Amino acid sequence: MEQVTRRHHFWQLLVVSSLIFGMFFGSGNLIFPVHLGQMAGQNWITAALGFAVSGSLFPLLAILAVVVTKSDGLYDLAKPVGAKYAAVFLVLVHLTIGPFFGTPRTAATAYEMAAEPFLPKSWLTVGQVIFTAVFFALAYVLATHQNILVKIVGKYLNTAFLALLAVVFVVAFLNPMGGTTHTPTTAYQSGATVSGLLEGYNTIDAVALLALSVTFVHAVRGLGYHDKELTRLTAKAGTLSILLEILVYFGLVLLGTLSLGQVKLSANGGVALSQIVGHYFSNFGTAFLGVMVTLGVFTTALGLVTSFAQDFHKLFPKVSYLAWLRVTTVASFLVANAGLDNIIAWSLPVLMLLYPLSLALILVSLTVSKRPYAGLVYRTTIAVTAVPAVLDMLANAPAVVAGFGPVAAVLHAYHTYVPFASLGLGWLVPTGLAFVLSLAWGHFHLAAQRTTEGVQQ
Repeated sequence: MEQVTRRHHFWQLLVVSSLIFGMFFGSGNLIFPVHLGQMAGQNWITAALGFAVSGSLFPLLAILAVVVTKSDGLYDLAKPVGAKYAAVFLVLVHLTIGPFFGTPRTAATAYEMAAEPFLPKSWLTVGQVIFTAVFFALAYVLATHQNILVKIVGKYLNTAFLALLAVVFVVAFLNPMGGTTHTPTTAYQSGATVSGLLEGYNTIDAVALLALSVTFVHAVRGLGYHDKELTRLTAKAGTLSILLEILVYFGLVLLGTLSLGQVKLSANGGVALSQIVGHYFSNFGTAFLGVMVTLGVFTTALGLVTSFAQDFHKLFPKVSYLAWLRVTTVASFLVANAGLDNIIAWSLPVLMLLYPLSLALILVSLTVSKRPYAGLVYRTTIAVTAVPAVLDMLANAPAVVAGFGPVAAVLHAYHTYVPFASLGLGWLVPTGLAFVLSLAWGHFHLAAQRTTEGVQQ
């Protein structure tokens, strides 16, 4: 009986690990590591380590934050900071993972990998419009009429895609396109680990999973796990899933580095991966990979448009679910036609704002959410984090903003006097200090209050 129970628990552990991996791995997790490898060159290992932290560890902590606090959504998770802040943060996160960046990127990636390699240059613009229009029209239809085919694709795609990726790895590493001694780009010549960590921001996973992991939590509770068991299972399954993801990341980064022996530094990872697969498997391999990636990012897009419409309908109930669905699909279609390069470039300032705020929220949620003085720690930590987060956003904004006189002067002082600010991590020290000091104040205030109550009794 005990053996059967252990076997049952083991299979459930694998199921939950698969669920977490499926939530983590999307178009960004595929294309950014390859491009990172090309940019990092001979420093690919240290850059991959940084990417693994922000691309794997941070998202797992985001899921654990939702589990530990028993939140029923991002609004609940951020509410201890304040109801208005929670509403604003929810809107910003959903706009970022939704129609502004995350959802359009799925279609743009699919187009660059599945269609663009086979179209003449004169057809690229028209082809992109047609492809993205069909992509989001199908997403809209299936979001209003759930289709079993989507569930089948979602269920079996991870296994099929990982099998294909394993074949690419074996062939590429047995017959490499080049060596690993290529000169890194400027950002990766020193501080490659930090550059890799910031590149991992582009996956948007830590931010997205704060909003989307409630679905995962409900699924695990459906298996009969609650409270400490739920947290323990999530930690075990999450560890398994991120180990697999880190292995995949290192393979993709190495793939990108080796590719420089045959191709030039690409504009983005989608182009690089298509070139690599085309080198080994000709047009058939490129087409097959394009189809697989398209199916994968389509299921991601379907989940994102549905989640956006559902959450915005809850927040603004006077506007119907279908109306919000139309808003997000049309907006995503328009942004997708800006092209993958522009979407990535535009998203960076927003991610430099949201990542520090998300990581600060994860920190306080995992540590003080159940303490009497939690509200003080939440509000102080987030308020202090917001200042360097805004400055990091401005520093990565277009030159017309970052170079504007007063803004440039403030940024110069910020990068000069705040530790790690010049690296894009200026929030680390202020956030840490605010957290520790507010935690100490809350602890001593509570102790003094209890002492006073004891004397009065």
